[in-house]
Formats: sequence, C-alpha cells, structure tokens
Amino acid sequence: MSSFDLAALILAGIALSAAFVNGAIGYGFSSLTVPLALVFYTNRVLNPAIVVVEVLINFYVLFINLKGVPSVWRRVMPILIGLLPGIAIGSFALAALQPGWIKFCTYTVLLPLILLQAAGWRRPIESTWMVGLPFGSMLGVLYSVTTISGPPLAILFNNQGLVKNEFRAGLALVRVVESTVTAVAYYKLGLFIEESSKLMLVLIPSVLVGIPCGAYVIRRLDAETFRRICMSFDAWVVGFGLSRVLVELNLMQSPWAYSVMAATILVDLYLLYLFFFTGHRTAAERSPIPERSQALDRSQTLELR
Repeated sequence: MSSFDLAALILAGIALSAAFVNGAIGYGFSSLTVPLALVFYTNRVLNPAIVVVEVLINFYVLFINLKGVPSVWRRVMPILIGLLPGIAIGSFALAALQPGWIKFCTYTVLLPLILLQAAGWRRPIESTWMVGLPFGSMLGVLYSVTTISGPPLAILFNNQGLVKNEFRAGLALVRVVESTVTAVAYYKLGLFIEESSKLMLVLIPSVLVGIPCGAYVIRRLDAETFRRICMSFDAWVVGFGLSRVLVELNLMQSPWAYSVMAATILVDLYLLYLFFFTGHRTAAERSPIPERSQALDRSQTLELR
C-alpha cells in the first residue's frame, strides 16, 4: 500500500468520525478533521478539499434550519460583512506562508478556543455591530487559513443567548457564507490542485455516511456529555499536533516539546472533573445550545445595535 493510500484511508476514518460528530451537535467537522489530518497533509493540500465538502454540509444544515433564519439574520449580518476582508487576507496568507508556520498558527489559535469552550466561558455580548464586524474579520482570516470556525462561533453565540433553533441557523448562515466565499478565493488564487481533488473523493463518502448516523444516534445520548467528550478528544489532538510542529520548526526540542501536550491534558482533565463531578456542570450544560427559558433570561440584557 502506497503512503498516499494509507494516508487517504486514515483520513477517511477521521472524516467519518468528524462527520458523525457534526451530525450530532451541528458543527465540528473541520475542527476535528483538520488537527489530525495535518499530521499527513499540509494546509495548502487539505484546505481546498475541506472547504468544498463544507460548502455542501453547510447548505444542508442551513436548509434544515431555515425556520430560525428570520430571527437571527440581523445578529449575524455584521459577522458576514466582516468575513469578506478577513477571507481575502487569510487566503493570500495561505498561498504565501510556509506550511509549517501555518500549522503552528492553526494549533496555537485553536487550542485556547477549545479550552475556553470546554470551560463554559461566559461574557454577555451587548453590542452586535461593534463586536460582530471585527469578530467577522478575524473569523474570516481564521477560517480561510485553517477551515475552522466552529469553536469561536459557538462561544460568541452562547454569549449572545441564542436559543437552539437560532444557534443552529446562525451557525449555518455564517458557515455557508464563509465556506462559499473561501472556495471562490481559493479558486481565484489557484489553490485547487490535483491532490486536493483526490482528497475530496475520500471526504465526501465519509460525510454522506457520518452525518445521518450522528443525527440519528444523538437522539439516544445526552448531547452535552457527548459534546464535552468530543471537545476533550479535540483538545488532546491539538495539543499533540502543536507539540509535533514545535519540533518540526525547531522551536523546542523533543521530548520537552511534548510538555505542551501534557499541560493540555492536565487542564482538560481538570475541566472534565468540574464538568462531571462538581456543580460546575449545571453552568456548562447551557453550552453550546441553551434552552429557551435560560436564553430569554439572558437575552433581556442584550441590546441589538
């Protein structure tokens, strides 16, 4: 078996698991696939394939959550406007930067976002436009460089007090725009190469199987516990990936570089302890999709501007 076949087979398994999670909780395909897949591929090869698949996923998710769009589109409009310059900047960066440093930036940005989400971080958002525009620009850069946007979007929407249908609709609306515009930017910059096209053929079947299975199984599981376990796995993977790239870039020597992974595991184990064995779970259960009664209490303090 050639090295490409082996890597493609592993990628198919990773994508299937990530699609299962995406079908269960509404996001997570790229944030689970990318950290693991970067062990075998560079961002320049992986990103175009991921983006095309995500366009299909996001349009599907938006279609099944259309009822929530009228109540949420005003809140996400500043993010959508901010996305455009951010995607342009990030796409040029992907084409110009050395692949190792792109991996380093991907892991470095993603790790604290996952841990913040796992900790149930809460800060009420009172100004949609003042926060949404710069947030959208930073999100556009992040997505076009890494194809990951789920964790920061989940944190923002949690703190805006969106209820279940609004959360899913807002997430889908933002992700449809960011993935579609990013795909166009990649095409204009000539980033779609033959190897990326081959990866699409690996990813699409995994998505077609994984998403319906995840949507079916989550009906029989505690969604918050399942989501929390997925985040722990993601944090550990990102910690491992960051340790590896520190060695590749000669920023730290092995085995000291793996102290980053060890520290990540220790922090996450502490957060798992708070979630499962203390009263902190009550607060965490409001993430990522709060119930209407809880969200309305918080939303009374919010002001749309």
